[in-house]
Amino acid sequence: MRLSQRISLMLLVGAALLIAVLVFTKSRCPTQGLAISATTRAFVSLKNRTAMPQPAEFDQRVTLAAMLQPGEDRARWSIRRAANVEGYVVDVREGGSELANCYSTRRRDTHVHLALRPDAPPREQVVLEVTPRMQEWAGRQGRDWSEATLRRELLGHWCHFEGWLFFDTTHAAESENTAAGGPRNWRATAWEIHPVTYLKIIR
Repeated sequence: MRLSQRISLMLLVGAALLIAVLVFTKSRCPTQGLAISATTRAFVSLKNRTAMPQPAEFDQRVTLAAMLQPGEDRARWSIRRAANVEGYVVDVREGGSELANCYSTRRRDTHVHLALRPDAPPREQVVLEVTPRMQEWAGRQGRDWSEATLRRELLGHWCHFEGWLFFDTTHAAESENTAAGGPRNWRATAWEIHPVTYLKIIR
């Protein structure tokens, strides 16, 4: 068998295995997603937390204004703590297919962009994420946390959110606090409330 044929066969086998994994995990995506290394599994597992933060786990220093404070902020907060923040919901959008959700095209995070004023530019916004697992949890409580419903009900309103603090290192190079002045910056900080565990409209 020629080298080009062997490469083609290997690519076909790899594609078939990937499709099989995606089909198998569509409804059984593990907490660590499709992560292989121990470091990545730990990182993804934080994104997919379902435990409700207890009162003692909230860092009362965290506010939206504090998260928006400029300057290098990697060590500003702890991923072992939770927070509650309030602000204007300036955008709600569906996230992309990602390793944490086994690259599913149906089970995606919903990104909620929060700011101190309705007309705040992207570099003055904090990202909060509602994960598929928390969306399912909300459904069992009789609440609809789908992207469409959150967009319809929250957009333009001053809202209250609670959830776990998470520093998304994959966005550090696109965040104003860790890459000041970067041309590709579309957010204030790589710190997020992820996952969101509670939300309500204040006004």
